[in-house]
Amino acid sequence: MSKIIIKSDRFILPAGLWGGYLVAEGGHITALSKTPPQEEGEFIDATGLYVSPGFIDIHTHGGGGHDFMDGGKDCIIQACKAHMKHGTTSIVPTTLASSVEEIYKFLDSFRAAKAEMTDGPNLLGAHFEGPYFNKAQAGAQDPKYIKDPTPEEYEVIAEYGKGIIIRWSLAPELDGALAMGDYLAKAGILPSIAHSDAEYSQVLEAYNHNFTLITHLYSGMSTIVRKGGYRHLGVVESAYLIDNMDVEVIADGHHLPPELLRLIYKQKGPDKMALVTDSMRAAGVVKDEPFDTIIGSLQNGQQVMVEGGIAKLMDRSAFAGSVATTDRLVRVMHKKVGVDIVDVVKMMTATPARILGIGGSKGSIAVNKDCDLVVFDGDINVKKVIVGGKAI
Repeated sequence: MSKIIIKSDRFILPAGLWGGYLVAEGGHITALSKTPPQEEGEFIDATGLYVSPGFIDIHTHGGGGHDFMDGGKDCIIQACKAHMKHGTTSIVPTTLASSVEEIYKFLDSFRAAKAEMTDGPNLLGAHFEGPYFNKAQAGAQDPKYIKDPTPEEYEVIAEYGKGIIIRWSLAPELDGALAMGDYLAKAGILPSIAHSDAEYSQVLEAYNHNFTLITHLYSGMSTIVRKGGYRHLGVVESAYLIDNMDVEVIADGHHLPPELLRLIYKQKGPDKMALVTDSMRAAGVVKDEPFDTIIGSLQNGQQVMVEGGIAKLMDRSAFAGSVATTDRLVRVMHKKVGVDIVDVVKMMTATPARILGIGGSKGSIAVNKDCDLVVFDGDINVKKVIVGGKAI
């Protein structure tokens, strides 16, 4: 693998902005220097541009007209490449509530895509979203597939997806969910709270059973309710109250307004808040709106519409995933919410890397770390994407 040398006055390092030279070889960063390196290599002059760690999306259902559940490796490869154009260098394809047959088909397709794709983002693993949800918080998840977890089912699926499934979102108040959380943790799979009507005591108990992340905060979850005059905290308030609980947020500017994104940032901080697209197949698709599309697989998915930069159920009663890409998340948080670019990038890189346990190799610019980078201008327009030391 060839050597590359990048010059910039706006490298985004953990400590802040820095100017100098980055040298990478063999897919890893080998040097950061204030002076020009003596060795030769492919030279990239990024003066006046930001050079950031590559964006890491830990929750996405598709993009570029493809859903990860469509079946076959090509849909996964094409969706991944669509997101890579927008700065995503590492990605976690996500399922939704579906039949067991579709789940196995997805796992087979994932294996094939990972074996074949050499010019796309890093396929870190798969995120299973469902089907173990509270029907009262189904949102855009198809209720006909929603059910309680049983070890006879999820253990077989986890074994078949060994080495692929790295995260599983479910509602912790369901019968058998806490036992599933313990099982997942032992299997090296991160349990996450999602589509849940849990109260604080249930969320705290779930946290003690390895549920250390909350999926798309505020979307598909309980908040404060009154029962007989008494107020009960929901998942939202529990996320704030449990200090070490991580949260992921759809920062597309539609799911949550800028002032609410600012509140989450103020309460959780950039170290506990990860940005995700939760995108569906229409992400990165340029088309006159409104238009109809499908969330989930082409064969068994639900018809939805894209209108005003957001995907919605046909009756407009709920959002149906986003059409965002990672550069849009960074743009919204920086330009509309007013968060410093260094903290925004941390929420798109270092924090998701730490949540997934890969912070030692990805998520920041440092010597010996993987050379996954994205170069963008002050308006967060992506100019170049580098994966494993290779400009793509």
